Amino acid sequence: MFLRVLGLLWLATPCWAEAAETAQRVLDLTWHWSGMLALGVFALAYVSAVCEELLQLNKSKPMMLAASIIWALIAAVYAAGGLSEEAGQAFRAYLEVFAELFLFIVVSMAYLNALENRGVFEALRCWLLSQGFGYRKLFWITGILAFFISSVCNNLTTALLMGSVIMAMGIKNQKFLTLACINVVVATNAGGSFSPFGDITTLLVWQKGIMPFSEFFRLFLPALVTFALPAAMMQFFVPQGQPLAAGKPPRMKRGAWTMIGFFFLTILTAVGFEDYLGLPPTAGMLAGLTYLKFLAYYLQKTDRVKVKPDFAHVYKLFNVEQPRPRKSQRFDIFKSVAALEWDTLLFFYGVLLSLGGLSFIGYLGVASHWLYADVDPTLANVLVGLFSAFIDNGSIMFAVLSMHPDISHGQWLLVTLTIGVGGSLLSIGSAAGVGLMGQARGVYTFSAHLRWTPVIFLGFIGGVATHILLNGRYF
Repeated sequence: MFLRVLGLLWLATPCWAEAAETAQRVLDLTWHWSGMLALGVFALAYVSAVCEELLQLNKSKPMMLAASIIWALIAAVYAAGGLSEEAGQAFRAYLEVFAELFLFIVVSMAYLNALENRGVFEALRCWLLSQGFGYRKLFWITGILAFFISSVCNNLTTALLMGSVIMAMGIKNQKFLTLACINVVVATNAGGSFSPFGDITTLLVWQKGIMPFSEFFRLFLPALVTFALPAAMMQFFVPQGQPLAAGKPPRMKRGAWTMIGFFFLTILTAVGFEDYLGLPPTAGMLAGLTYLKFLAYYLQKTDRVKVKPDFAHVYKLFNVEQPRPRKSQRFDIFKSVAALEWDTLLFFYGVLLSLGGLSFIGYLGVASHWLYADVDPTLANVLVGLFSAFIDNGSIMFAVLSMHPDISHGQWLLVTLTIGVGGSLLSIGSAAGVGLMGQARGVYTFSAHLRWTPVIFLGFIGGVATHILLNGRYF
């Protein structure tokens, strides 16, 4: 009965008459009550997600609910006109995009959690402290490490890892902590913009087949400028002095170096699957996950204590202190998977499926026409990058890809750069910034980052100018 009533309401609107001409036609719901309601639901959910800390509500909850409501509205309207199959096919198409992205990130995060379990990052932190570096040197070292690490890891995990290192080093110097956290956010977003493995923005472009793997490295120098220029200005405000030195760095646990090697082998596998076999990069990443699983199996099977209780009486007979058994270093890969940032992953499900729904309704087509038909492509891509400061850059890139703009290869490189580094302008513009705000509460805040936005903007403009200078022939 509900669908019949809904169908009668829909028949009173003009676009239903268009749908009657062909059952395969996608309905334009941009001015229909269901489309406007869906737009309102998305806006309300996104504001709730941005205000996560104020509301004490995980950001994934409102976004997942919004995705469900938006697609339920679409499905109800389409079902009322006998077009339920079209709505179902569209939903599955967007779900497939998210599934590839989700599995790719799961493997990457599982490796990083496994490396943390083996003590790799703790050893790095202690090594830095043991070298006697001053705060300014540590400011540059942590930024440079974040820039390069984020090119092979996702920017959220890199920011959290480097954030934990910074918090341990500058625990008694809040000014250093604040500036170093801002620097790490800028560095991770910049480093992630020139590699498909670094950010959701580049990963989406790569998986879509817009550019081959090697083409992203044309953005290396522009990305470096967006990081180095603000850092060079901020360094003068980093306090003098140095943190207390740490003792000898702890030894990494058994299998750490092998795990690092397998991680880089996994990256090569993903690139090979995409470039030479024509398979999605996710297939290569999942193949790489088996490397980690077999290593975990080996570590579990060979985990033995060195001193057995049977020899205790021998040590007692000769009045010799019995050596303590080596502490077990058992490794369980599923604990690494369980420790993933699930709230962030589910948040992206809500955002991507919600934007997919709005695209299917027709709103992204309107935005695409306004941006890429009425505005110069270079200006349009810069504006899109600035807009990514307010909405997560991965979500913005998904929206741009859903618009299907007819732009040149150089413009695709430009929009990949601007969206990736544009998220650094505000702390809420990227997963790295949002994640670090949660980790360094009271130290790295929205207002603290906002004070340095003009300096970060100069880096943004410098990166765009460098790209036009180096890659202008591709425009």
